[in-house]
Formats: sequence, C-alpha cells, structure tokens
Amino acid sequence: MKPQIQMHRGAFELRASVHLSQDLDVVFNFFSDARNLELLTPPMLSFSTLTESPIVMKVGALIDYRLKIRGIPLRWRTEITAWDPPHRFEDTQLKGPYRQWIHEHRFCKEGDGTRMEDIVRYKVFGGRLVNRLFVAPDVLRIFNYRNQTLQEHLQNSVLGSEP
Repeated sequence: MKPQIQMHRGAFELRASVHLSQDLDVVFNFFSDARNLELLTPPMLSFSTLTESPIVMKVGALIDYRLKIRGIPLRWRTEITAWDPPHRFEDTQLKGPYRQWIHEHRFCKEGDGTRMEDIVRYKVFGGRLVNRLFVAPDVLRIFNYRNQTLQEHLQNSVLGSEP
C-alpha cells in the first residue's frame, strides 16, 4: 500500500505497508536492529544513529539519532514503548521535531512472505497548514523511499542474504 496520511483522533496518521518475500522472523529481526534505519532513510536527511551498539531492543530502550530536516540539524530521541516479537513494536519520540510521533511497526505472515505495516500517529507545531505545506510531503517522501528501498534493494541483498 502506498503511504497515505489522514486525520485520526486529533492527530495525523500515516499508514504504509509492503509485502516482502522473506520469512516473518527474518523481516522482524532486520527491522528490530535500530542501525538498519539508516539504510531505509533518504540521504536528504543525513540520518545517523548516535546510540552505541549493541542496542538491546526492549520496552524502555532509548535510541538517539541525528538528522537534518530541510537542512536544519536536529537530534531525535525515541523510546521503545511496545515490544512483541515477531509481531510488532512501537517507538515514541521523547525529543525531536514533532509535538507527537508514535510509530508502530506490524509484521504478519502473508502467503510465502511477510506483510510489514507502518502506522505513524503524529502532531506538528503549526497544525494542519504546516502539515499540508511541509511535513506531510516530507513524511510521504520518507516512507515512499523506505518502501522503494525495501522492494528494490533489501529484498535481494540484505534480507535475501539471511538464512
């Protein structure tokens, strides 16, 4: 499903999903490695993980990132607020550019592969106008890049190399 954003309960909600041919455990393990987020983020964001490895993923884990949004350098801190391997996990922004950012990652077996779904509930400073003009186009671009990268590159290389 191509990424889409709608209003939902006073927040903007992005939904995106992609079918991958790999096994549920392989896909979940790839996504639960915080360092792999760098591979899935467009170069325009200059995204990097600051938290030292290994990052033990569990409820309460804190992960720090550095990125640039429209050329402005920012730091982002998230907390893992739900952890249910291999079906889902959730990260919540503690510090960053949004008033709220809650990102749920869902994984389910689908045919011979796995369906991975992103659900992001976010709020922005400046409300609907700022979202429509600046934030939504950027968020859609990021998740389109993510799905395209998964489909074109990771399907055959990183994920495909797992046993």
